[in-house]
Amino acid sequence: MEMQPVIFAHRGASGTHPENTMAAFYAAVEKGADGIELDVQMTRDGEIVIIHDELVNRTTDGAGAIERMTVEEVKELDAGSWFSSSFKGEKIPTLDEFFTWASGNSLQINIELKTNKVPYHGIEKKVLDLIEHFDMRGRVVISSFNFDSIKRVIELDPYIAVAGLVWKIKRDALARAKDLGLTALHTQASFALSRYGKEAVENGMLLRLYTINEIKEWERIKASGIPVEAIITDYPEVF
Repeated sequence: MEMQPVIFAHRGASGTHPENTMAAFYAAVEKGADGIELDVQMTRDGEIVIIHDELVNRTTDGAGAIERMTVEEVKELDAGSWFSSSFKGEKIPTLDEFFTWASGNSLQINIELKTNKVPYHGIEKKVLDLIEHFDMRGRVVISSFNFDSIKRVIELDPYIAVAGLVWKIKRDALARAKDLGLTALHTQASFALSRYGKEAVENGMLLRLYTINEIKEWERIKASGIPVEAIITDYPEVF
């Protein structure tokens, strides 16, 4: 039987819309995505906001670090014009705002904790509290490159779905995942196609691959025979 992976829209439909904005999330639904992948950071006053970079410089008209800004200051920024003038006025959403919207659909949600550069003390509990408040437990998987952060999530909620993020080909990825009792890894195609990817699958790991944007790359992965549970793509409509 041909593999039918779950399709996650990477930062929303970020190939055609400004990443991690509500416009990108709305578009992901319109383009037929099964789920949405998004990134969270924490403001100075403890609000969980959806943005990939620790600095607002690349994706807004502002400058500075999220950890040094209040949510009110973050909300003043234009997060759409950098992508296209047609998205002028798009804002950085809070996770609360996203969940309020997502409560009206059935999308799967992959929340990446961006704690690999800034530790954001207490972010794990705040995210879990929001998941609980909006009754999203059955729809959410929490991932991070920071395995210590994943460990904190597990300690706070042993039953929430979690996954370790792997950059390139990490030889110790499987060992670290097994130490935490993980059952899923989010990896690049290079890892999945390596002997380490095969070993991970043989040890019961689900593989979700990022960022797969071309059919040609997906065909190569399918031809390898490696089972893939999901792909994370900027262009959900392609798949």
